[in-house]
Amino acid sequence: MKTRILIADDHSVLRKGLRQLLEMERDFEVVGEAGNGEEAVSLSSKLKPDIVIMDIVMPELSGIEATKLIKRANPAIAVLIFTAYSDIRYILGLLESGACGYLLKNARSREIAGAIRAVRSGESVLDSAVTHKLLQRVIGLSGDTGDGMSGGHLTAREIEVLRLAARGMSNKDIAEKLSLSLRTVKAHLTNIFAKMQVGSRTEAIMKGFAKGYITLDDVPLGD
Repeated sequence: MKTRILIADDHSVLRKGLRQLLEMERDFEVVGEAGNGEEAVSLSSKLKPDIVIMDIVMPELSGIEATKLIKRANPAIAVLIFTAYSDIRYILGLLESGACGYLLKNARSREIAGAIRAVRSGESVLDSAVTHKLLQRVIGLSGDTGDGMSGGHLTAREIEVLRLAARGMSNKDIAEKLSLSLRTVKAHLTNIFAKMQVGSRTEAIMKGFAKGYITLDDVPLGD
C-alpha cells in the first residue's frame, strides 16, 4: 500500500518541488497540499493522510498549533516537521506538540524519503539522545515519572518490543534480540500504535513512558 502524504507549507514553489520529489517514489502518494495551518488541519480531517509534512511558520495557524489540532482529532496521523531550525530546545518544543520527528529543509531527497519510510515501518527518525532529552523534559514539566501508573492493555510481548524500541534498537535488531521475524516485529509495532492511538515510534515511547510501560532507564543517553 502506498503511503498517503499531505504537504503543508505556505511557499507554493517549495510545495511543488517537494510534491514532484515525493511522487517519483512508487510507494508514495501525495493526496493534497495546504498553504496555511488552518487548511492543513481541515485537509487532514478530510483526507486522512498517513503522514503530514508540516512547515512551522505559516499564516492563519502555526505549524505547532496545527500539529496539536491534527493529533487531537486524528491520533494515528504522523506529523513530520519540515523546518530550517535545528536547535535542540526548538526541536523538543516541536516534538511536545505531537510531531513524530523533524526534517531540515536542506535535507536531500533520499533523506526525506527515508524518514517517511522509517515512520511508516515503525522505525525511529530521532537518535536516542534526542529521545532521552525529550523524556527528561516531559518529566520536568509533569513532575511525574510514570511510576505506578496502569500498564494498560498492551501484551507482555508488545511491552517488551516497546522497551527495546525505546533503547533505540531498529526493527531488525529487535527481531534478532527476540528471535522473531521482521514482519512480526512490524506487526507488534502496528498493534502498539493502534492500541495507544499514536502514529509513530516517538509518540509510542512518550505515551508508554507516561503509562509506566518504560522508564527513563530504558532510554540510553547516546553518544
